[in-house]
Amino acid sequence: MLFVHGWLNDTSVWSGVIDELEADFRCIAVDLRGHGLSEPAGAGNYRRDLVLDDLRRVLDEREIESAIIVGHSLGGYLALALAIEDPSRVAGLGLVAAGPGFRNPKSLEQWNDSVRDMASKRELPEGMEAISMHVDAMVMDRLGEIEAPACVIVGERDKRFISSADVFDKYLQVESRVIVPDMGHMVHVKAPADVAQALGSVFG
Repeated sequence: MLFVHGWLNDTSVWSGVIDELEADFRCIAVDLRGHGLSEPAGAGNYRRDLVLDDLRRVLDEREIESAIIVGHSLGGYLALALAIEDPSRVAGLGLVAAGPGFRNPKSLEQWNDSVRDMASKRELPEGMEAISMHVDAMVMDRLGEIEAPACVIVGERDKRFISSADVFDKYLQVESRVIVPDMGHMVHVKAPADVAQALGSVFG
């Protein structure tokens, strides 16, 4: 399993989930560029294609042909994008509080505005906010092409991403959809055993 965190997080958010799963799976967590222990990439170098190449490189360096990609939020979006662009590398999808992006231009720009606003309140590497911004509807438009089995996990109080789970039910091969009671967006941090159990029930 390759674990991909969300924007402004790092590999540490997966520690509880990995503790639960590492006896049964080879677990690898990656810091996205500009996050955690990864070096800043420089303005203009946070495009989706470059970040997906980073994930491929992690797999290649470990001689892994395909993996179950488990992604939270941004990480889930990137997992979907990889499954579309390079399906042979993705044996399964663990989508934790994740979404497929936006088809509606107004909704897309509202999301990007919220990312810019959040970035303005933090000291981030130059241009790093672009990693979480959307420039097209590629993932949303091509969800139906994904054949990898999916496990969808979302917190009960994470209303935005419960709506995304409905979209996944329509277009993906969802083997299990788990709504964790009384949890919000950081469900994998607050309820790691529940997340691990859901993943293990599908991919174990």
